[in-house]
Formats: sequence, structure tokens, C-alpha cells
Amino acid sequence: MEKTAAEFKSLANDYRHHRIGGSMLIHADCLEWLGRIPANSLHGIVTDPPYGIKEYEFDQIEKRANGNGGIWRIPPAFDGATRSPLPRFTALNEKERAQLRQFFCEWAKAVTHALRPGGHVFIACNSFLCQLVYSALVEGGLEFRGQFIRLVRTLRGGDRPKNAEEEFPGVCSLPRGEYEPWGILRKPMLPGMKVSDCLRQFETGGLRRLQEDRPFPDLMESGRTPKAEREIADHPSLKPQALLRELVRAVLPLGKGIVCDPFMGSGSTVAAAEALGLACVGVEKYVDYFELAQKTIRPLSHLSVGRDQIGFGFAS
Repeated sequence: MEKTAAEFKSLANDYRHHRIGGSMLIHADCLEWLGRIPANSLHGIVTDPPYGIKEYEFDQIEKRANGNGGIWRIPPAFDGATRSPLPRFTALNEKERAQLRQFFCEWAKAVTHALRPGGHVFIACNSFLCQLVYSALVEGGLEFRGQFIRLVRTLRGGDRPKNAEEEFPGVCSLPRGEYEPWGILRKPMLPGMKVSDCLRQFETGGLRRLQEDRPFPDLMESGRTPKAEREIADHPSLKPQALLRELVRAVLPLGKGIVCDPFMGSGSTVAAAEALGLACVGVEKYVDYFELAQKTIRPLSHLSVGRDQIGFGFAS
């Protein structure tokens, strides 16, 4: 614990920060922060970025709050349930896609500095942008190690052609989303180093197994974020604790070290780490979310997550 406290002090630097349990929240732009912290400080990253273009800019958030949409698709009620707004990634033009690629290339360079050799990154994406995002992360210095597929009915896609629904009732412009891809990437190990060497020297290099006879899988059936969690944390892309607790656990192969969420949002990744007794650093640029996370992390971490909520259970 003393070692973690000293490490946290070096990670806080001169940024506004707040300690919660065994974790720390930092108010900073993650690109700047990742580049300033000591090299090889982090063991793993689990994050769901806003993709740095439009959807969380003030005018777009205001339009979403007012029900006007903007880049957010405000969907109708479906089977009596109100569907959460989703960012319309298809609205990005070529210039914005180039900006997106450049952002993630630069982000990967900063991550490569901050991660220990062999440290893994779990990064949430979507089927429309994942090819662009993964290639940019590789260009920035990370190794692509595959995808973790979360089977979940996202309610994205499947719509008839806009303003021509009656003319083409049998057509959908995109397939209905039934899964959410998470890229799995890794900072390269040192030349000539095997995974076993990396585990001994850096406590990284692999993913934690579910149990001794059960490797960590790349496919999981997952429900949507439960209402109880959404009532605690008001964030448009809140991931379920059942999912995040599995990913946070997997990214620390020896069950120790520091996991980071550079796009903390309402703090759900930090809450997952707290629930498992793991150390986490959450970084958030927007002050409203930074302050919201201080209120939501403890209640989220105290929620009980049953085995029936996920495709596989926790390994004790």
C-alpha cells in the first residue's frame, strides 16, 4: 500500500486530484497527463473513449439534453422502453475521420510512454469505426492482439432510409447492432522477451485467466446496463459493472498493479476496480464528470453483481 501511495503521488503531479479508497481521480486532459507521468507507470488500461470529435462538445450535449439530437440520434420508445441517445458516427465527414485517426495515433504514443512493457489496453469501440481506430492505435506504437466481443443488443442501426421510410419499408441503411467490439492491444515487450519474462519483470504481458482451467475468452454475452446503475451514474455511455469488473480483473494478470481509465466519465471503471480491491487511476477532462465520479464510484462499487447478469462469472 505504501508503494502504491508513492506511485499515486507521482501520477497526481500538479493536477487537481481526489482519493477514493485504493484509487485516485485526476482532473486533466489525458493526452497531456499520459505524456507527463513517469514512463512505465501503468499496468493496464480499460476505457470507453468519447472519440474526441463532436459528441461531448458543449453544443452537442446541450442538443442531446434538449432532445434536438445534433450528432446524437434521439431514438423513439421501443416496446415501452425509452432508448438512450446514441452518437451518430455515420455523421462524421472525411475531415473529422482524419482528425479521429490522428487523435488516436497521438493517444497511442502517449499510452506507449505511460504503460509498462507488455501492458494491455481494452478499448471500447463500435463496428463502424473500429477498423479506423485500431489501425491508428497500431500506427501509434501499440500491438493489436484481437478483439473482445460483448454480445449486446445496442439498438444502433437497422433503421429504414431517412425521410424515405414509407418508400423503402423493406430496407435498412445499416445492420442492427448485436455486439460491441473492444479492441485488445498491448505495449510491445522488450526485444527477445517472453511473456513469462515480462510477468516476472513488469507484472504484465498476459491476461488473467478466469480460473486455472478457463482462459479469458474473447466473447461474452452481456445485458444492457441495469437501471440501478444508470440511476446512480447519469452518463450516456455507461457500461455495466458486470462487464467492467471482468475487464479490470483480466487486464492485471497477476492481480496487482495500477489500472487506468484515461476517459473516466462518471467513474464506472474506477468503481469496478474498487469493487475488486484493485488500484485504479481515473482521468477526466470535463469538470462536471470529474465531480460526478466522486459521488458515483462508491455506490457503484458496492452493488452486487450476480453471475446471471453476465456470460461467465467471476473467478475467486
